[in-house]
Amino acid sequence: MEDNRAESVEQIRLRLFSWWERNARDLPWRFGRTTPWGVLVSEVMSQQTQMSRVVPYWTDWMETWPDAASLAGAGKAEVITAWGRLGYPRRALRLRECAKVVSGEYDDRLPRTYQELVDLPGIGDYTASAVMSFAHGERIAVIDTNIRRVLSRVFLGIESLGGSTTSAERELARSVLPEDDPQARSSGGTGDGGLVGRLGGADEQARPTAWREPASAEWNQGLMELGATVCTARKPACRICPLADHCRFLEAGLPDLGMKRTRPRQRFAGTNRQVRGKILQALRQSEKGRISRVRVEEVCQDRIQLDLCIASLDEDGLLVIGKDGSLKLPE
Repeated sequence: MEDNRAESVEQIRLRLFSWWERNARDLPWRFGRTTPWGVLVSEVMSQQTQMSRVVPYWTDWMETWPDAASLAGAGKAEVITAWGRLGYPRRALRLRECAKVVSGEYDDRLPRTYQELVDLPGIGDYTASAVMSFAHGERIAVIDTNIRRVLSRVFLGIESLGGSTTSAERELARSVLPEDDPQARSSGGTGDGGLVGRLGGADEQARPTAWREPASAEWNQGLMELGATVCTARKPACRICPLADHCRFLEAGLPDLGMKRTRPRQRFAGTNRQVRGKILQALRQSEKGRISRVRVEEVCQDRIQLDLCIASLDEDGLLVIGKDGSLKLPE
């Protein structure tokens, strides 16, 4: 029985690897074309944000601040403005705080151990694991919403309901993670602990000719990509899925497909998050990063909600309130 399971897991891996090489989106932080710091920036920006929205912001950001040292020296107003409409702007300031630590305590080089990474400001389990895998080539299970969904459907035949990652989900992710060939790792490619390795697929000409990554990193990225583009939450494209022949969820008839998350999705229109975004957008678009109280009140007619949002932005360090009620970006 164990032999049959091992054989099935290996077939799933081979199919996923083949699909990844042909279908991986050509994102600028992939295929060894950026530093570990660039990978970390992409992961922070991509949290709860679509990749298509992230690319132009990431490109401009890395051109302005290509490493931790340059970001550490940037002003808060610059950073908040550059973050644009990515959402959850507190992430921008946390990334700046992270840059200060990396620049000051690690000689501008992103640490290589999991514990050092999670100790950085704003870096949690997922981001630390992703950097370990995608930037440093370490064998570690990366677990995000897409990966959890694919693993749960393919190997368990049940829908992933979201919420906190369970110990059973972590154990499943670790148990199917492929071993790495020691020869597939290298310190070349990016000049900062990058990888050199496997190449293939339609985007071959866009990738470094020496690119080859460890099997575990390719597995993590492949699962994530499959969950984002094929094995989606509500409308999985099972007809074109490379794992369809091995998927227990499909075999069972897609039970509870798209079942609601444990926490209902919140509407956006009219929420405090939308009002906060409008306030910051008005500040970013103002000539000197400052707007009057009269201009502030044009953002939201509900004065109680407006004041609550201003107070929360002030508490997050995203703006400064003047004595006359005007607002400005922090320096």
